Amino acid sequence: MEIKKVGVLGCGLMGSGIAQVCAMAGFDVTVLEVEQKFLDKGFAGIEKSLGKLAERPPEKGGITAQQKNEIRARLRGTTDVHNLAHCDIVIEAVIENIAEKKKIYALIEGVVKKQAIFASNTSSISITELMTATKRPERFVGLHFFNPVPLMKLVEVVRTIATADDVYETAYEFGKKLSKVPVRTSDKTGFVVNRLLVPYLLDAIRAYEEGVGSIEDIDNAMKLGCGYPMGPFTLLDFVGLDTTYYITHVMYDEFKERRFASPPLLKRLVMAGWYGRKSGKGFYDYSDPNKPVANKL
Repeated sequence: MEIKKVGVLGCGLMGSGIAQVCAMAGFDVTVLEVEQKFLDKGFAGIEKSLGKLAERPPEKGGITAQQKNEIRARLRGTTDVHNLAHCDIVIEAVIENIAEKKKIYALIEGVVKKQAIFASNTSSISITELMTATKRPERFVGLHFFNPVPLMKLVEVVRTIATADDVYETAYEFGKKLSKVPVRTSDKTGFVVNRLLVPYLLDAIRAYEEGVGSIEDIDNAMKLGCGYPMGPFTLLDFVGLDTTYYITHVMYDEFKERRFASPPLLKRLVMAGWYGRKSGKGFYDYSDPNKPVANKL
């Protein structure tokens, strides 16, 4: 099966990023949102991202003004689900809530052509469970991109026990066409990255709770001692503490192991509305985004 037309469900941070990389790879892209204002916000983000790329020289990954216009011409926003009818693949990137995801799949099931592939960008929810909201289990996969999508090279390609071999290979090759590096993984909660990353992040919080070191010192230790581009608390604030907290519940429910359980401090920060960068406060205070200061917790 050849993929030419791509549908994206949701135009938030991840959805708009996925739409952008698909358009940059030459695909015609239709993005579905519930309201025009969400499309406007998402497309403004795409415009800003493309603007930055247009400022770079081609040898450093930049694009020309003509390429920028061509990419924008391949992007279309809509609030009408029927505009997804002829898509060859539809990638869901709505809120990380299983009920909402199932609802949108049920909505598009009878509209999108039967041979189309459905994919989810979920970072933690079972692909198999999402698949049950459709009548095409053999044509359902996970395509887990990473934030920011235009810059991060990885995509996890997730298969269930029901995914057809040709569908899985098509999804894998599609990842390559987006200039990503696809990795194969099965439908085990957390897939590859979060299965290994989440326990590390939670252990960093526990280490701080137990007085092993300060927020700054633990961050610096992991950056300078392990060569990580950012420390665990900076990464937690970037990902979103609310997102991480949600993922811990999904993973703990699956495995019932302490390493996946949320530390008390994470729970309290989320309860207080301190979600990290997006809320202005998390493990760091972002009153000056260029000079975040560790909070006394």
